[in-house]
Amino acid sequence: MSLPCGPAASAAGFVLAGGHSSRMGTDKALLSFAGQPLIVRALGILQGAALSPSIAGAHAQLAGFAPVIQDPEPVFEDPETARGLGPLAGICAALGSTSAEYAVFLPVDLPLLPSSLVSWLLSHARITGAIVTVPSINGFAQTFPAVVHRAALPELTSRLRSGERGCYAAFKAAAGISTKPFSILSVELLVQARQIDHPTGLPPALWFADVNSPADLARAESFLARHLRVI
Repeated sequence: MSLPCGPAASAAGFVLAGGHSSRMGTDKALLSFAGQPLIVRALGILQGAALSPSIAGAHAQLAGFAPVIQDPEPVFEDPETARGLGPLAGICAALGSTSAEYAVFLPVDLPLLPSSLVSWLLSHARITGAIVTVPSINGFAQTFPAVVHRAALPELTSRLRSGERGCYAAFKAAAGISTKPFSILSVELLVQARQIDHPTGLPPALWFADVNSPADLARAESFLARHLRVI
């Protein structure tokens, strides 16, 4: 496997960990996955892509793991709109906190993603100058991990202030008013070309298994354990 090279100085990495974890029943970032908290695993994925990550939108108790970027406090006419701002708020806060040209965003609940995918998304973004770069699996574009250019911040902030909660729709809106492209990379094509792989041999279709409930957590751990036994 050949990985893209070059310094990551023009990029910043952020783990999105500001959700309410309502389906999990407790803060998922602190739950153990394969012997370590999910937040540690997510930070490690970004570190494996040569990034020095921070945590966006998280509660103060995660500050012991990495620097925490608090959500912004936009002014809404309707106070109810400000409740549960979601990951888009964390993305806007993170983009506003860094001088890096690109920001890489990874949710805390995608523990099976390999660092090599993050590296290739970032490399592709640099080459193409895309305003947003995301992967696709089985022909479907995924919202995360995402590489977002700083130029997207004004439109993303505008969408947030208008009550928009969908990150993918906001990404597309930012691309719609930009001269920079919206780029989607096929994971299968990268795997077939031996540009990326998973250190345990986990097939790409399982990389995007998210962990939102106790059943999801157990399932993801079983996927990983099964492949660790065969390597």
